[in-house]
Amino acid sequence: MVAALAIAGLIAPSAALATGVADFPAQSPSGHVLDSAELLSRAASGDVSQRLEQFSDLGVDARLVTLRRLDYGLSLDTLGEDLLQQWHEESSREGMLLLLIEAQNNSAAIVASADLLDQLPASLLSSTAISTMGLPLREGSRYRQASLDALGRLEVVLQGGEDPGPPQLVERMPVETNVPTKEETASSNAFLWVVVLLVVGTLVPMITWWVFSR
Repeated sequence: MVAALAIAGLIAPSAALATGVADFPAQSPSGHVLDSAELLSRAASGDVSQRLEQFSDLGVDARLVTLRRLDYGLSLDTLGEDLLQQWHEESSREGMLLLLIEAQNNSAAIVASADLLDQLPASLLSSTAISTMGLPLREGSRYRQASLDALGRLEVVLQGGEDPGPPQLVERMPVETNVPTKEETASSNAFLWVVVLLVVGTLVPMITWWVFSR
């Protein structure tokens, strides 16, 4: 009985961290950033919020939502669609755009209301979430950078420009250095020992012959 209670106590906090649509406000929050997972610093949150507000000039209500982990069986895209239905008013003159970040897997999703899908098709939203946001998330949980990169790409398209596409992967070339590597040092030491042994092997017999031949 005690063991069962202990196990339940360990499971309960983990389950409590799981997030579903019921854990969010019924009405859209007043701010553009809902950082439930507390992933952003105050400065980063301010930068992203300011960038999201600029989308109002394009007729878009853009928001960022973060969470620790999803309820079992729930996908990030599904959560986004549920939040759209809950927050977006059909009578609104602005379309709604939601960027979502899940901290547990460093994953992202982007969803948009139906009135934006002609400008922002599902394929573009998926590519932006997976590639544009995914790269900085995988490279060190760079939540601010992931959000700003995604907004920059989508803004270009909303303004009528051509999709700049996902970021290009840059191959990192090794930095040249004069400091020998561990393998080079080991090879150099081995060569030195060979030279020493050859010299000793040559000189000792000669010295021995010279001493005894006198």
